[in-house]
Amino acid sequence: LKSLTAKLKKEKILSVDTETTSIYAVSATMLGISISYDENEGYYIPVKFEGSLFAHECLKLEEVVLELKPILENPKILKIGQNIKYDILVLKNHGIELQGVSFDTMLASFLINPDSRRHGMDAMAEDLLDFKTITYDELTGVGKKRKALYDVDLEKVAEYAAEDAFITLRLYNILKEKIKESGSEKIFNEIELPLIEVLAEMENTGVKIDSDYFQIMSKDFDKNIKKLEKKIHIHASREFNIASTQELQKVLFEELKLPHDKKTKTGYSTDHSVLEGLQGTHPIIEDLLEYRKYTKLKSTYIDALPELINPKTLKIHTNYNQTIAATGRLSSTDPNLQNIPIKEEVGKMIRRGFIAPSKDYVLLSLDYSQIELRIMAHFSKDKNMISAYQNNADIHTETAMAIFGVNAKEINPDMRNKAKIVNFSVIYGVTAYGLSQNMKVTRSEAGLFIDKYFSQYPGVQTYMDEICSIAEEKGYVETLLGRKRFISNINSTKHMEKEAAKRIAINSPIQGTSADMIKVAMIQIHKQLKKTKSRMIMQVHDELVLEVHKKEKKEVFAMAKEEMEKALKLSVPIIAQGNFGDNWDEAH
Repeated sequence: LKSLTAKLKKEKILSVDTETTSIYAVSATMLGISISYDENEGYYIPVKFEGSLFAHECLKLEEVVLELKPILENPKILKIGQNIKYDILVLKNHGIELQGVSFDTMLASFLINPDSRRHGMDAMAEDLLDFKTITYDELTGVGKKRKALYDVDLEKVAEYAAEDAFITLRLYNILKEKIKESGSEKIFNEIELPLIEVLAEMENTGVKIDSDYFQIMSKDFDKNIKKLEKKIHIHASREFNIASTQELQKVLFEELKLPHDKKTKTGYSTDHSVLEGLQGTHPIIEDLLEYRKYTKLKSTYIDALPELINPKTLKIHTNYNQTIAATGRLSSTDPNLQNIPIKEEVGKMIRRGFIAPSKDYVLLSLDYSQIELRIMAHFSKDKNMISAYQNNADIHTETAMAIFGVNAKEINPDMRNKAKIVNFSVIYGVTAYGLSQNMKVTRSEAGLFIDKYFSQYPGVQTYMDEICSIAEEKGYVETLLGRKRFISNINSTKHMEKEAAKRIAINSPIQGTSADMIKVAMIQIHKQLKKTKSRMIMQVHDELVLEVHKKEKKEVFAMAKEEMEKALKLSVPIIAQGNFGDNWDEAH
């Protein structure tokens, strides 16, 4: 180790990878570090893990940290990795603050081709290097014969881990050129790379939840589910297993004789969209939809969240993914924060269980107001849309006046709500059929609404036509900052494929610009928060959640709001709204 560190100190760039006991970085114990500075070789430094068959051949963690800390914390020695956020977190929890991170091969691969799913190291080695790597399954075995990594022969682990490090170095040398060629360098260096540190800190900080509250809610949900079960059985005139697709098919389509589509090999579909389409045909449908909603939320969040509490930190630590959504939006797993319903009471109840970490702190939720519509106004240059935002008019009322042909005083909440659906549907390239489903109106009514919308905002129609032409010509569309999204079927001769591709072309620059904007804001807010006791803890769609020390409320609110509003310059004002609360729902 000493002779290796003497060599490493002289190197300009190192590929770094960690081997651990868990895919969850915050709770993982480090079993070793692999490092490479040469495309053809790598080194594995095994760390002692009590109970391992090979513990006697490993080094004590303290010895490894003592030797490697000065190198890994030296920002002048550049570090590269594959999904390096994971390694940052693992090293952080073992006393090393990784500095000088300059490249992530997974992120680079994603930016070059965001619609591909082949950003894992094994797949990239195959695609770019024509190299067959040793896989984790090959190393540890599968099924009942799978061994824990710390019980695998050290020679084999060393070969596997060192290969990870030098293959990442080879991929880096190819991908750094490909990033330049693809024109994605700016997004990579100014947004995605700096964001790694921000997300690592958010994940490490974690979020406190009230497990007692979730236990009580779980019992309440159980009661509701049982009540719905009874009602469904009464509607069906018999008891049956609601969770069984085959039994449900029989009840709905054979016994109750509800309308259905063509029969497939597995019978008639009973998925969510089918049940939604059957609303109003029989009272059993509404209860089935409620039943499914309650059972899904119970298993996905109410029962699952307390299970995710880290015993050391007593918080939950979600994992943010930068390489999943092709538009550039962040997604999260374990738990998936993006899917908690916002407007429904059940979603609000779940959010109430996310609480401030102590009595000295409150939660602050800030989110962008109608950001995608404002971005559409900017892209489309539509005079009426820009004017509405510049004069601080209510865009939904403006649209309602256009589609219903009445003045502002005659607009009621239902009309405004319908206009809101039209506003947000059009930017997703909705068809008359799609809008009729969203608004629960006839297809001809929906078509009329779309026509009136485009009469009011002709610039939007022009933008849509132009962006589809650009996609046809170039094969991709771009966000305001130049994030690319390739549109594979844009020149398809098949009508359905072509229409779906056009919808992606229309919406990707909007959604992607919104994603870039909040990422820019997060990077700036993170820098400013370093001087405070407050921390950013969650990002969900257009919303940021911070835990704020009570003595810093005024300054942090003003700073975060300002950074969100100035992240990107548009031709219309950008507004971020925020609130404090003891729990997430209260703050939202």
